[in-house]
Amino acid sequence: MEEEGEPVAVQLAGEPRFAQQIREAAARGTLSHAVIISGRGDMAAAARFTAAAMECEGSGERPCGACGPCRKVLKGIHPDVITVEDPDHKNIAVDILRQTAADAYILPNEGRRKIYCFPDCSLLDPKAQNVLLKVLEEGPPHAAFLFCTENSALLLPTIRSRAVEWKLAPAPEDVYSEEARKLCALLGEGRTPAIVNFCVGLENGKVSREELRDLLSSARDLLAAALAASYTGSGEQQARQLADSLGRRKLAGYIELLETLARQCGYNVSAGHLTGALAAALTAS
Repeated sequence: MEEEGEPVAVQLAGEPRFAQQIREAAARGTLSHAVIISGRGDMAAAARFTAAAMECEGSGERPCGACGPCRKVLKGIHPDVITVEDPDHKNIAVDILRQTAADAYILPNEGRRKIYCFPDCSLLDPKAQNVLLKVLEEGPPHAAFLFCTENSALLLPTIRSRAVEWKLAPAPEDVYSEEARKLCALLGEGRTPAIVNFCVGLENGKVSREELRDLLSSARDLLAAALAASYTGSGEQQARQLADSLGRRKLAGYIELLETLARQCGYNVSAGHLTGALAAALTAS
């Protein structure tokens, strides 16, 4: 095992809140064996930071950056921190996930944990994700999993229910996109023809699946803020307006719809098909 030496930098640039949450969970001993790292930011750095906190053997805050395990993780050379990839296929093959699940039962080489990192969960289709359910729920105590994704809705609800989600802080201008605010405003006003025209405009504008996913995710987040506002009475103005105009039942339905469509954007489905499905579902609500 690598001896203690010159500390490795453990600052997570631009993500003080994320880093603090991980440190606090590590200090309490409540850092989950399954972590979803979502949002926009340096996913790789956030995953290394989280893995280092899991493996750290320092006596102070974790990760300490000075102990042998920390230094190895942060340098990307720890044998028990494994990146799950499949260079031979567009998506990660089910066989790779079966091998991962089986390998999880083998004891770590030298660390406290054996950590499997999925750097891009858009490469995990539902069938592949289902392979991981048993090991997530009933796996050995040394096994840990890090799921990195801009949008956690790409993960099955059964995966999300077995994990703790930590969000990277978005840049202020990215909180809710202009198009997402427009779509939510139309929903709040119940303007069916305008909703159809909005979706047609997306298709005519040749929106990509990635752009559509970002729009749907942003709109979903705004509706979630509105749902929270319906209970607290606080929040930004548009969220409070949506809470008043839509009510909790409609908000919950729209949130579920947008999550489903955002997740489908990660699969081999055309953006045109998805915008058509969006228009049909929203006007039928």
